[in-house]
Amino acid sequence: MDPQTGAIAAKDFERALKELEQGNTLAALACMENALSIWDDPRWYSRLGFCVAKERGLVTQALQLCRTALEHEVENPIHYLYLGKVHLIAGNTVEALQAFRQGMAQGGDPEIERLLNEVGTRKPPVLPFLPRENWLNKYLGILLRRLGLR
Repeated sequence: MDPQTGAIAAKDFERALKELEQGNTLAALACMENALSIWDDPRWYSRLGFCVAKERGLVTQALQLCRTALEHEVENPIHYLYLGKVHLIAGNTVEALQAFRQGMAQGGDPEIERLLNEVGTRKPPVLPFLPRENWLNKYLGILLRRLGLR
């Protein structure tokens, strides 16, 4: 590949990163796919996986993309961030927390820390005088959450 083509791909990738920062995953997906069609770089796959999961709902494909990125750069916490985000989209909170913790062990990231605090913190039991595992606490918590009161 010539340097000019690589520069075009890198420019599209940078534009995709800016769109992701602004929360515009659809535009980021388009830029990311364009960049990867020009230059196939596995280090970009985790971000593409998040966009694919968020916009198209293809969680299995997104998880595979994130894992491929991790195979190429195990020490990069950003890949763990996007793997965790894909798990959150899939509703797998436990796996998401595990991915975020692995990302923190690899050096961390402010967004990983924020998500860990947001997702990993449990609310106190509804009835504090009963244990958290008590059936009354469990079902009252579920009911109140569904009603939007908790």
